[in-house]
Amino acid sequence: MFSGIVEATATVVAIEKEQDNVHFTLECPFGDELKIDQSIAHNGVCLTVVRHEGKQYVVTAMNETLQRSNLGRLIVGSTVNVERSMMMNGRLDGHIVQGHVDQTATCIAKESEEGSYRFTFRYAADKAMAQRGYFCVDKGSVTVNGVSLTVCNPTDDTFQVCIIPYTYDNTNFHDIEIGTQVNLEFDIIGKYIARLQHFA
Repeated sequence: MFSGIVEATATVVAIEKEQDNVHFTLECPFGDELKIDQSIAHNGVCLTVVRHEGKQYVVTAMNETLQRSNLGRLIVGSTVNVERSMMMNGRLDGHIVQGHVDQTATCIAKESEEGSYRFTFRYAADKAMAQRGYFCVDKGSVTVNGVSLTVCNPTDDTFQVCIIPYTYDNTNFHDIEIGTQVNLEFDIIGKYIARLQHFA
């Protein structure tokens, strides 16, 4: 489990395909602290460390993960938001994030607002997905590329988020432009409520 508070960014240094799986080698500031079998969120996707040496480590993404997320678009040199799993004796500074990406969205607008930034994202939405809790509500939580954010101005298939300069500078939000694909994880509480409604 994660909080959506990105610890650092990692750089993709190698990509190796093996059948339907892809092994990503990344380098990040806390890479030398990692252990085999440790869970790390990569752009919001929970992946397991399978090898590490120094500040570099390897994680494996299977085909389902590659299809549902933007990880399949990574290239050598890509910047990835990373977060280690939560310690249960600390504060929950973001919101409850599972590291299970629901789908991707596309940036359709990026505006500078005198120091901060407003992004608009569009995602595939339909009634069946909404019934499963895959939607945004105003002032609710959403995870974009692993970053816990507050939703503004949601519609049936779009929403906006406002990014402060610190987040913009210290995550891969500074790489997002119109047309960039990002990972979404909708709020787990909303998913449970939607599921309960199914049985009401």
